[in-house]
Amino acid sequence: MTDAVARAARPAARILLVDRAGRVLLFRFAPGDDRAPFWCTPGGALDPGESYAAAARRELFEETGIHADPGEEIAQRTVDFLTIERVEVTADERWFRIDVDGGEIDPAGHTELERRVMTQWRWFARDEIAGWPEWIYPDDLLPMLEATDP
Repeated sequence: MTDAVARAARPAARILLVDRAGRVLLFRFAPGDDRAPFWCTPGGALDPGESYAAAARRELFEETGIHADPGEEIAQRTVDFLTIERVEVTADERWFRIDVDGGEIDPAGHTELERRVMTQWRWFARDEIAGWPEWIYPDDLLPMLEATDP
């Protein structure tokens, strides 16, 4: 019999940030330990007392420099994972789609941890995602994008 891992609860807001050409913004995370680099949408954990929509708005600005209303929640999922800080969590993720014209990303609001592990970002065309050589989160990014296309 194995001991169950005690996981911390992690409410989080995640963002599908889509530009006018239908591309999605992803950040490359390089944990710097035995884990392989991966790409992920903008977003992160809620601050105490913060709503999911408020967290999406804050995370969007902190990670991209873009001010935008996140609109309505488009999806919810619960996922277990090991954070960059090596904490086992069960994340209650609420997803938002934000459509923008595109443009430059301003990393000025990145935390110290983000500056260390999130050093690359790019707008991905949809046909690049399926064959990308590094893992992209979420696994079902393409169906999520298609399901939320206007």
